Amino acid sequence: MAVQTQKRRFQKNERPKPEGLEGVARNPGEALGDFAARILREAIRTGKLRPGGHLREADFADWLGISRTPVREAFHTMISEGLLVAGPWNGAKVAELDNQQLVELYAVREVLEGAAASFAAMHASRAEIENLFRIAEQEAASADDPDRLVQINSDLHSAIYEASHNRYLLRSLHSVVDTLGLVRHSSFVLKGSIEQARQEHLGILEAIRAGDAALAGQRAREHVGNALVLRLELQRMSSSSK
Repeated sequence: MAVQTQKRRFQKNERPKPEGLEGVARNPGEALGDFAARILREAIRTGKLRPGGHLREADFADWLGISRTPVREAFHTMISEGLLVAGPWNGAKVAELDNQQLVELYAVREVLEGAAASFAAMHASRAEIENLFRIAEQEAASADDPDRLVQINSDLHSAIYEASHNRYLLRSLHSVVDTLGLVRHSSFVLKGSIEQARQEHLGILEAIRAGDAALAGQRAREHVGNALVLRLELQRMSSSSK
C-alpha cells in the first residue's frame, strides 16, 4: 500500500504537505485569497516553510483544498511583501535575507520595538504587566529547551506589542515579525545568548512596570541591537560552514 501511495504521488508530481498545515480552516467570511495569504504568512513566520524552499501553486492549492486562482493571488501578495520570490516554475520560493537586508530589518525593528516598550510603560494595565512577568518566568524554566524558548520569546514580544495599545504600531510590528520568519535559525544556539536575552527581557519589563517610558524604550532598542549582533554572527558561522 505504501509503495502504491508513493507511486501515485510520483506520477502526480505531488510534494508532501509541510508539517503544521493540516486542519487549517478559513475564518467566517474570509476570502479564499486572504485565507491562503494568512496561511502562507503563518507558515513562514513559524518556520514551517523555510527560506529558500520552493512552492508550486498546484501543491499549495491541493494542501488547502482550494483552487489555484486564490493561491495565485496569495503568491502575488506575498511577493509584493517580500516574503516570496517569483520563480519560472509556475510558483515561487520563500525569500532569503542577506546581511544587508538583515541590518535594514533590524534597524526598523529597533525603532518599532523601542516605541512598543515605551508605550507599554505608559499604557499597560496591571494585568498585562503581571502577564509579561509570567511569560518571562518561563524562560528560566526552559533554559535547556531552545525550541520552547523561541516560542516563549515570541509570546513575550507579542505581549509587549499588545500592551502598547497602539493599533498602527501593531500593524507595522506584525509586518516585521512576518519578515523575521525568513531568518533561518534561532540565535539561542549561541553560547550565552539565552541568559543574555533573559536578563535583557527582565530589564525591559522592570522599566515597563516602573512606568519609565524612556528607559523601557532604550532597553528595548539595546536588546534588538544586541540581537542583531548575534544574528550576524550566526550568519557568518553558517556561511563559513558551507
